[in-house]
Amino acid sequence: MVRLAFLALLVLTCACKRPADSAAAASAAAKLGLPAASGEAQPAAPKPVPAALPDVVARVNGESVTKAEFEAAVAAIEQQNGGKVPPEQRDRIFRAVLDQLVGVKLLAQEVKARQVSVPDADVDAQIAAIRQQFPSEDVFNQALKAQQKTVDGLKADARRELSISKLLQDALANKVAVTSEQAKKFYDENPDRFKQAEQVRASHILIGVPQGADAVTKDAARKRAEGLLKQVKAGNDFAALAKEHSQDPGSAVQGGDLGFFPRGQMVGAFDEAAFTQAPGTISDLVETQFGFHIIKVVEKQAARTVPLEEVKPKLDEFLLNQNKQRETQAFVAGLKAKGKVEILL
Repeated sequence: MVRLAFLALLVLTCACKRPADSAAAASAAAKLGLPAASGEAQPAAPKPVPAALPDVVARVNGESVTKAEFEAAVAAIEQQNGGKVPPEQRDRIFRAVLDQLVGVKLLAQEVKARQVSVPDADVDAQIAAIRQQFPSEDVFNQALKAQQKTVDGLKADARRELSISKLLQDALANKVAVTSEQAKKFYDENPDRFKQAEQVRASHILIGVPQGADAVTKDAARKRAEGLLKQVKAGNDFAALAKEHSQDPGSAVQGGDLGFFPRGQMVGAFDEAAFTQAPGTISDLVETQFGFHIIKVVEKQAARTVPLEEVKPKLDEFLLNQNKQRETQAFVAGLKAKGKVEILL
């Protein structure tokens, strides 16, 4: 799909924004791979969007945001997500899209006012990157045609996107840097975000049994697994045997390594075996709905609070994005305050 990044700039929207603390908490958990806290506030119900849209849905300093622009933006989101906007989410998403389009108009107008420009080479590079998303030039052209776009139109969109990015980079450069104090403050004030459950790192060899297999097939798989278990317990290299024989394609190439996982992530019998074995030990055959497993427990990690030093790179990344979002919203709000925005639906 031909889609430019500014179509997803929901950092500009306010219609679907949660209260700041709740948004920070949820985003932090997602970014850091840690559990989110419960009891987060729900967003206020948005103003209903009428079923029939006017030809002009908003005006921004006299410049129209048309129904066609609005519908194209909604269509891009639907294509990105692989389905129509759910009816129960229509008002929220449509208001967010409209606020996004208003924000983009304001930023594009500010680009002109400040005479921000980008080199043609940067535009060409962006178009080349988009082209590379398609298996062939024909498929690329078909996608353009489906969205009623031309290459020149795509270049104009790319130039606008790059100009807006440059405008924001220049305007916010001194406001978004993450300090050590900010990272420590967030860490200290959100201890639940950095709690990690007990985890185990294990490898396995799987001899698969098809669903609904007859007794003969199942017995043959068991005997094959038993033969491999004897080899493992005789001292043969577990990783080498996993690469050669395991029927789990996701882990076999890694020598059977599954990495760290918490309780409840694996199916019951596998989970129980992995968490009750001592590190360095090999299980007997463990039967699950997938077949027969030989499990090697490599390492266990007790429940803990992840140290700041360990989580800091991801925390800094999250806080940088949070700072950018906050400052971008403030910048757009300033443009709205000094301009004239009319919402017509």
